[in-house]
Order: sequence, then C-alpha cells, then structure tokens
Amino acid sequence: MVKPNLRTKSIGTRVSDDEYAQLERAAHKSAKTLGKWCRDVMLASANCQPAKLNGTGGETYAIMAELVALRAILLNVFFKQANRESLTAEEMQRLIDRVDSDKLRKARERLEQVSVSNAS
Repeated sequence: MVKPNLRTKSIGTRVSDDEYAQLERAAHKSAKTLGKWCRDVMLASANCQPAKLNGTGGETYAIMAELVALRAILLNVFFKQANRESLTAEEMQRLIDRVDSDKLRKARERLEQVSVSNAS
C-alpha cells in the first residue's frame, strides 16, 4: 500500500500589506488559494523549474524562451547585414550557443516584468 504524502510542515513569512495584496492577486489569477500558489512557486524555485507566474505554465515559458532566442539571433544577423558584413558558419554557431545559454533567464525576466506590470 502506498503511503500518502502528508503535509505536516509549515513555512511562514511576514509581508507588508502591499506585498500581501500582490500575492493574493497572483494567486487569484492562477485560480489557486494563496497557500497553494505560494507552495507551487516555492517548490518550483527549489527544483529549479520555472514558476507558473500568474497562470503562466511551462509551455508559455518555453515559447517565450524560444522567442527571446530567435529575436536575439535575428537582431544580430540583421545588424551584420546592415553593416554589409557576412556571418560565417562558426560565428553563427557561436551566436546560437550564446543565445541558447541565456534564453531561459531572459524569458523568466520578461515574464516576471509582465507579471509585475499586470499586478500594478
């Protein structure tokens, strides 16, 4: 028989009235209770996974990461072309590698910016 995963531990923190209101809005947008939303965000962070920001799931996060990468690649290529410079295969691969290594962080930042501006 499988033993159920009981939640027996508690974590508490103090927040200001404004911070509490922001957390409530985020939980409400995700259609979750405040406790469930906080637990999900904390566990996602602990597991190095993207948190679901205001209902933004992993699919949205992945799409944003790819869009960020594509934008960076296109801007770099267009800049080279505008300056009448060519791009070698090696340069293109280095550009792709650099963009891929940074796209997840940039996607998270962009989604958090949207989340913060929507909360205001």
